[in-house]
Amino acid sequence: MSYTQTFYHIVLRTHCSIPAIAEKHERELYSYMSGFINNKGARLYRIGGMPDHIHLFVSLPATLAMSKFVQELKIATSKWLKENPHFPLFNGWTKEYAGFSYSLRDKDMIVGYIAKQKKHHHSVAFADEYRAFLVENGIEIKEEYFLKD
Repeated sequence: MSYTQTFYHIVLRTHCSIPAIAEKHERELYSYMSGFINNKGARLYRIGGMPDHIHLFVSLPATLAMSKFVQELKIATSKWLKENPHFPLFNGWTKEYAGFSYSLRDKDMIVGYIAKQKKHHHSVAFADEYRAFLVENGIEIKEEYFLKD
């Protein structure tokens, strides 16, 4: 028996940062994503975001790589969003995504951060937030590709 616990903060952005996730319908999407996550044997601790991006804090089973999880999540939600009349502006997710691993000690901090997304973005632009995540996690930013679709 192996014992593992992996926590990931994942950020997905809509294609061309189009504000396609209307606040009055975001709970529908979050519910769909929650079901998808549960079906993968993963656990969702928090989901939240803005019309142009979503933050997830999840724990994945040891048998599921984050890259595979994100790929499958983007495919499933893209299909669902494109078929749902409440999201007429949705044209897909960007190829890129951000994913950062955290420890159990960080869980409450990240969950709280995601819960306050709407307030946070009154003063911080998404590009600045995204850049800060990359820098904080030691990821080299290639400016020619940064937030390009």
